Amino acid sequence: GTDPAKVEAKWYAMRKAVAKKPAGGKVGASELEDTFVPGGYYNGYWPYLAEAFAAYVNDKKSDPLVEAYQNFGAVDASGDNGYSVYASVQCRDSSWPRDWNQWRKDNWAVYDKAPFMVWNNAWYNAPCAFWPTDSLKPVHVANDKLPPVLLFQATNDAATPYEGGATVHRLLAGSSFVVEQGGGNHGITLAGNACLDKYLAAYLSDGTVPRSGGPIDAVCPKTPDPKPLSSKGALSAKAASASEGGAALHELIGFRG
Repeated sequence: GTDPAKVEAKWYAMRKAVAKKPAGGKVGASELEDTFVPGGYYNGYWPYLAEAFAAYVNDKKSDPLVEAYQNFGAVDASGDNGYSVYASVQCRDSSWPRDWNQWRKDNWAVYDKAPFMVWNNAWYNAPCAFWPTDSLKPVHVANDKLPPVLLFQATNDAATPYEGGATVHRLLAGSSFVVEQGGGNHGITLAGNACLDKYLAAYLSDGTVPRSGGPIDAVCPKTPDPKPLSSKGALSAKAASASEGGAALHELIGFRG
C-alpha cells in the first residue's frame, strides 16, 4: 500500500487476528512482533516481510508468515548464546535504572507515542533492571600512538541513532566521521555502497582517513532502498536475504544487530 496509516491499521488488525488464532498454529502476537522488529534494524529484510504481510492480509495465507517467523523471529541455541552476550554487554556497559517502577513509567510514556516495539524491546532489555553486578564506567581510550579511528554513521539509523555517532566522534580525539546521508541501517560498510567502501578500503590499506576540518569529514549518498520481490515465493526469505549485500553481517551479529 501507499498510505502509511492504512498499512499500519492492517498490521495491527493482523496482530489482533493472530493473537486470537496463531498463524499456522505458530505465529501469535509475540512471534509476529519478533518477526517484524528486525525490519527496523536492516532494510534488506523489508521485501520478505512485506510479502509475508501481504500474503496474510490480502490472500489469507499463513505459510509465508510462518516462514518469515522461522527466518527472522525464531531463536535457537545459537541465538540464545548471542542474546547472553548482548545482555552482558548492555547491562554492564550502560547505566540502566534498577527500579522496575521507573521502567514501567518510562515505557508506558513511550508507548503512548510509538507503541510498535516498546514492550517487546523492554522485555528484551529487562535483565538489566535486575543485573547482579554494578554497571562499569567508560574506559579511557585516549592513545596518541594509535592510528585515528574511522567512524561510519547513517543519518536515519533508528537502532543506533546519528546523535550517538556524532557524540563518539566528538569524544574520540582525532577520529574521522563518514556519514551516509539518508541511510537507515548500521554496519553500513561492505553492503554495496561504493562511496563508503572507498573510505574503508583506504583506511585498511594504509590508515588514511578523510579530513574536512568540520564536524563531518565525508558524506556519501545512501544505498538505494531494496526493491519489492519480483515473484512471490520464488525464494525463501532466508536464502534470498543471504544473497543481498549487508545481510551476511546482520545475520552474523543477530537480527537486532
